[in-house]
Amino acid sequence: MLRNGLEPWHLLIVAIVVIVLFGSKKLPEAARGLGKSMRILKSEAKAMKEDGVAQSAAPAEGAPEQSAPKVFQTAPGDTAAARTMAEDTAAR
Repeated sequence: MLRNGLEPWHLLIVAIVVIVLFGSKKLPEAARGLGKSMRILKSEAKAMKEDGVAQSAAPAEGAPEQSAPKVFQTAPGDTAAARTMAEDTAAR
């Protein structure tokens, strides 16, 4: 029954169903939204990875702690400017 898995005609049927359900006018908008979400997800994952590396590096004994202000990154294509955490709390 499922010996070959997905075949090309299966994908064609799925594509036709998606076009019928969402309509051809909404598909580009949905693709843009999906792309933007993926970019945000990738940037957040990268930021978490960088924060994890920065936190795991222990400062040398006797060295003063230096902390840079945390900056909120904006998504690519977003019109808002990046701002520091202090600016964000002051804005609220």
